[in-house]
Amino acid sequence: MTETTFDRTGITHIVWDWNGTLLDDNHANLAAVNAVCARFGREPVEMDYWRSVFRRPLIPCYEDLLGRPFADGEWEHAERLYDSSYLEHLHTCELSEGVPDVLHRWSGGGGTQSLLSMASHEHLVPLVTERGLTSHFTRVDGRRFATEHDSKAEHLVRHLDHQGIDPAGVVLIGDIDDDARAAREAGARSVLVASGLMARERLEATGSPVVDSPVAAVAALLAA
Repeated sequence: MTETTFDRTGITHIVWDWNGTLLDDNHANLAAVNAVCARFGREPVEMDYWRSVFRRPLIPCYEDLLGRPFADGEWEHAERLYDSSYLEHLHTCELSEGVPDVLHRWSGGGGTQSLLSMASHEHLVPLVTERGLTSHFTRVDGRRFATEHDSKAEHLVRHLDHQGIDPAGVVLIGDIDDDARAAREAGARSVLVASGLMARERLEATGSPVVDSPVAAVAALLAA
């Protein structure tokens, strides 16, 4: 973990991110990004580069990647291309190391947990069900609506409201800086894992604690 002081006081609930956090799918994401690059005439990128530039909102991120703005309809085409390529590689994606044992460890200590992803709700729910994880969570939410800034913040507020959970007792565990931003705006705390889609130095710049994995995140939360 970084040297950032982390106050664990009163945390009873974890909101887990999915892609890059509980699901080890970096390679599928990169393949999908490079499918978009190929369609728009850009050379493929390496993982280290993508982890250095990936961000939300997605549209300006991809426009910077491709070196030009999208014309009408091009972003929608890029999204469809990304999704189809990602799905081709999804069967090769495993759960992150230590999952689901780490979920058992948190609930065994008396904590509750839920899942919130910016993947579409219709895409997310079957994946979680197929991998036998649904029973671990008090609620599973994917992206159900569009937001102005393409951030998880509004989704997190709604996710907690639906469960009647006070954000002061919540920590969001995710893998990008938007997870930290969402937690902060919702009144929750965050821990970021450096095993996902964003480079460690970018995560550390958020001021949130940064750990190597979901297992390390829960260990930090349970530490005396």
